[in-house]
Amino acid sequence: MNIYIVEDDSLLLDALGKALKNWHFQVTSPKDFGDVMGSFLQSEPQLVILDIQLPKYDGFHWCREIRAISKVPIVFLSSRDHPMDMVMAMNMGADDYIQKPFNMEVLVAKINAILRRTYAYEEGETDVIEWNEAIIDKKRGVIRKDGKELDLTKNEFFILSMLVKANDEIVSRHEIMRMLWEDDQFINDNTLTANITRLRQKLSQLGISEAIITKKGIGYMAITL
Repeated sequence: MNIYIVEDDSLLLDALGKALKNWHFQVTSPKDFGDVMGSFLQSEPQLVILDIQLPKYDGFHWCREIRAISKVPIVFLSSRDHPMDMVMAMNMGADDYIQKPFNMEVLVAKINAILRRTYAYEEGETDVIEWNEAIIDKKRGVIRKDGKELDLTKNEFFILSMLVKANDEIVSRHEIMRMLWEDDQFINDNTLTANITRLRQKLSQLGISEAIITKKGIGYMAITL
């Protein structure tokens, strides 16, 4: 597995590289921060780590550029702690947002969880789910209805599939986070909320956003309208 790191702090980049190589990951990074996409396309990574504050263009810019052509998992690393930075990152399609300073073991655990979740689905799930006259294509990570097709991020796809499979039963926030990130101690609750909000926004384009119901203080459920 190749991990592409876009980080201008050379000391941190070196520490990340050593830690990830100890887990037998390959690590690549751009030599020119003006050509992040060129290096990305050349390295063909299975996961991207992005800082926000970068030379020339910020991490949000590169996240948009990568998401325009790829569904590869993206993890933000940043010292910025404003909630809107996290919301913006998740709305752009990031899979996680980790604040600096961070524990290296926690970061590696999150990366392993995201990779297992992402590539297990690609290898093992090939069928479709029908729900509210929409088709959830588990192989392609899209949802279709009335001739309209929308891309889902890995997190959105996982959450929606999990809720639909629960057959009109409540799925707790705790259970969703446990399944998504493997271990609750690594979770920021805002990340799940941002993913649910983004999922509903997409479902609203198909007229079925109301099929995801919030059970306050408990969790969520997908219903048949």
